[in-house]
Amino acid sequence: MAADLTLLRLDGDGIGPEIMAATVAVLNAAKPVLTRSVKMETALIGFAALEAHGTTIPDAVIEAAQKADGVLLGPVSHNAYPPREAGGLNPSGILRGALDLYANIRPAKAYAGVPSPSITPIDLVVVRENLEGFYADRNMHSGPGEVMPVPGVALATRKVTEAASRRIAEAAFELAMTRPAKKVTAVHKANVMRLSDGLFLDTVRDVAATFPAVEYEEMLVDAAAAHLVRAAERFDVIVTTNMFGDILSDLASELAGGLGLAASLNRGPSAAAAQAQHGSAPDIAGRDIANPVSMILSCAMLFRHLAEKAAADLIERAVSACLAAPQTRTHDLGGVLGTQAFASAVIHHMSEA
Repeated sequence: MAADLTLLRLDGDGIGPEIMAATVAVLNAAKPVLTRSVKMETALIGFAALEAHGTTIPDAVIEAAQKADGVLLGPVSHNAYPPREAGGLNPSGILRGALDLYANIRPAKAYAGVPSPSITPIDLVVVRENLEGFYADRNMHSGPGEVMPVPGVALATRKVTEAASRRIAEAAFELAMTRPAKKVTAVHKANVMRLSDGLFLDTVRDVAATFPAVEYEEMLVDAAAAHLVRAAERFDVIVTTNMFGDILSDLASELAGGLGLAASLNRGPSAAAAQAQHGSAPDIAGRDIANPVSMILSCAMLFRHLAEKAAADLIERAVSACLAAPQTRTHDLGGVLGTQAFASAVIHHMSEA
């Protein structure tokens, strides 16, 4: 018999505890179709950890995440944290580095019954490099990637490496091989950032040559944004650098119906973290009105990554069924249900499958 799965639950800030409770309820309902038992561990991050331990992500949490088979990571209010020297670390960024979560996989898919701003069908995945680029908290071994040498002058350093570009490209092409369209679009700005995006693009081309069954194209990031709005159906898998991927995945998710529906999986060679694509929304925390779909579908992605396909399929089908009717949707999608009631509706559909 296969070893049990150990999952680490990190609720986060704002609406995190509410959407995580809904997600764990759905996870528990999927246990009958799992091939392994699940052991759920819980730890504090964010403001709760800061109050209890003096830091928003204690070392013990990082160690527990490294030992777990998967992490359920709730949204965090890192912009509101105190400075790093006062314990205000970004748990998401810290875990991505500590667990080598180099790939951020972000699907964007329209659901029947859910209003979508997209004028064409959308069903794509953004594969985003997760550990370098312009992000100041993850592109240097020591020190930030931003400096202000004199008042009024700010400089940002962008790091792009062949090694990171190669493995994110391989992740994108391997994913494309599992999808009907089998197409990868590399999004870049090599006409301006000739060295950094040029290195990324050259590396992706090398990888593309080893996947002859996958259709390959290249597109400037500004053109990609325009095509997402007017012709989203032309995209299947988009592979791109960190900041472009962050922006384009949010655009694609909004076109598909909103960030509340946007699943996200951070994965590396031996670790993975399911993470809602949206923020912590402290203004609606504690009111049982947050949409938990993003976190629930992220959990389904984690199950699929852990070779628990039956559980992932069961959850995704139940969520899709609930989204199809106003009486089983949340308020933000024109429905009538709160956070926990939506989870109950999903569980009801799962029980009837």
